[in-house]
This record gives sequence, C-alpha cells and structure tokens, in this order.
Amino acid sequence: MGSTQLEVAGLTLRAVSVGGKETCIEVPAWKLAFDIGRCPPTAVRARQVLFTHSHIDHMGGVAHHVGLRQLQGMTPPHYVVPAEHAEGFSELLGAWRKLDGSSLPCDVTPVRPGDEVALGGGRSAVVFRAVHRVAAVGYAVVSRRAVLRSSYVGLSGAMLAAARERGDEITEERLTTELAFCGDTTIDVVDREPLVRQARVLVLECTFMGDDPESLRRATKTGHVHLDQLAERAECFENEAIVLTHFSPRYPPSQIVRLLDEKLPPGLRERVVPLLPVAPWSR
Repeated sequence: MGSTQLEVAGLTLRAVSVGGKETCIEVPAWKLAFDIGRCPPTAVRARQVLFTHSHIDHMGGVAHHVGLRQLQGMTPPHYVVPAEHAEGFSELLGAWRKLDGSSLPCDVTPVRPGDEVALGGGRSAVVFRAVHRVAAVGYAVVSRRAVLRSSYVGLSGAMLAAARERGDEITEERLTTELAFCGDTTIDVVDREPLVRQARVLVLECTFMGDDPESLRRATKTGHVHLDQLAERAECFENEAIVLTHFSPRYPPSQIVRLLDEKLPPGLRERVVPLLPVAPWSR
C-alpha cells in the first residue's frame, strides 16, 4: 500500500495509516519518519525514525527499512524507541541479523517522556507520554531560531552593528512547535500536553467514529481516540492544521468525510485533513 502526499500548513507529508494495518508518517524535507508500518518505499529515504510503540502495524517494517538502506549504501538509520521496548527492539534486530547474515547497522536511542532528541537543522523532538495498551510515547518537533528582539526591529543595519559592538544582545531564541505526532493513544494526550494543542501541524489518530455507546467505550478500552472526544474539545485546539489518521478499516472514506462534516464544528472542521484509506483497505 502506497503513501498519500499531503500539503498542510506549508509542510509536505507522505503518510499511510489504517487502524490495525500500518502507520508510517514521513516528513521528506526532514528525512524523518514517525513509525515505519510495513515500510512504504519512500520511507527508506528517512534517516531517522521516531517510534511511538512496539505494535507490529507501527514497527513491523523496521528490518526492511534498515536492510534496504544498507543494500543501497545509505548511512545507517537512527531509531528512537521508547525505553520500555529498547531491549526487545535490539533482540528483534539481532534475530534478523542472524537470519539475514548481514550487519544491519543502525543507531538506537531509548527515550522516556521529557527527553529531547536532536534531529539536526535546528530541530529536536520532545518526547511525551501517550496512553495505549503498551508503553507508548509521542513526539513534538520543535525548531529554534534566533530573531531580533522587539526593541531592535526596524533599526538600520548600521545601528544593529553598533549595538553588537557595544555587546548588546540584539537577538533572542524563538521556539516553534512545528509538528506533533501522538501515535496510538487515548484522548488524554490532548488534555495533558500543551505541545500537542499548540503544534502548527498535529497528526492525531481517530480510530473510532461511530454513534453507538459501545464505540466510545471501545476507544478508551483499546487505547484510542473517538471522534466525539475531538468534537467535545473543539475549542482547545490551537493548531493550524490537524491531520486525522488511523481510522478503523470498518469506515469507508465516504463515511469518514460525512461523520467529520456532521460532528465537528466549522471552526475545527476547516482545519482537519483526514488521511483517507486507499485500496486495498478501503474495499
């Protein structure tokens, strides 16, 4: 199954995500992917992969990813893995090295909520806790850049140069949360994490959408989000764009769009981009 290319808030994503089948969210400009699913062909170009948890539909393609990068003479990938799964992850790669007869070189960084991982290009990933059936985390990609302090805005180049010569600090660091990816999680992550609500682009799962009470109960029981829970929190989302992913394959694309239109208030709906399933999962 191939990925869908999305243009959201000035950011290009390549993404595939169907509940229980596979999830891989690529940011080509950053050579970065969140989870690897079954490793879509384009995901091989991702030098860094941030894993949210250990379920097969999010991690199963890792041997394919590292193996293809080695075969094609690419630099070894860097994998970021929740600390609770680091030992099992290493054992998984060890088994594939033994079976494949190759080194499958890669760097692995275990992380816990509160950690920050440098990504290059002035960006880093802040790790936060997600709530799922196994230990899980999410990531907020934060960029840092120097900007002029407000008191110096509008001054000429000569005046700025003179201020520097006097030793004045004319710039300050500005932090921007470019993107947040929550992986598989309950709605708790939205309530608890400001970076999730403030990110320019939020990639959030929405596995369940049905009107029956059992659908809402199953969402909480299995560690997922229900569309009704997003509608209830419509006012808290500050994001420029929200990409909804991981819809259960029980919902065809037409039903997904209809339910989004019916349940989300206009101010939220206009910012929501659904990652609609494509064949074969849509059949």
